[in-house]
Amino acid sequence: MIKKSVLKLLNEQINKEFYAAYLYLGMSAKCTDMNRDGYASWLRLQAEEEIEHAMKIYDYITEQSESVELTPIAKPDIKGKTLLDFFKQAYEHEQLVTASINNIMDVAVKEKDYASQIFLQWFVTEQIEEENQTSNIVDDLTLAKTDIAAILAIEKRLAKREGDD
Repeated sequence: MIKKSVLKLLNEQINKEFYAAYLYLGMSAKCTDMNRDGYASWLRLQAEEEIEHAMKIYDYITEQSESVELTPIAKPDIKGKTLLDFFKQAYEHEQLVTASINNIMDVAVKEKDYASQIFLQWFVTEQIEEENQTSNIVDDLTLAKTDIAAILAIEKRLAKREGDD
């Protein structure tokens, strides 16, 4: 049985994961508009991964015989117009998600909700990877500046990403 305070936060996290998917999908569309299909592909796969995260939480809640409460997903607020802007925002968003997951873990520990702590450990580990990936892309784009050869090389690398990355 999930402690009520943890359940409330998990339901909120489902919304946050779907919002992240919307955010990355919106960024992907903007990259497509810029004819930067490799970046668009990476962001689209990221959106799909965020949906998987939401569903992982959804499944955990239902497996614990609790109720999922879905709330409206906000329109994504995509800032900036450049690839670097998009990936900086993605990195900042991943930091927010990390803080949210850590908060849920803190509450689960406080409430002695051991099953949720074990469940959340996967997300804690996943967020290390998420922040690292986006941070690396920001670093690469920052170094590339306006060097089209470097921007295209990064794009080629990102285009190679496959699902379940």
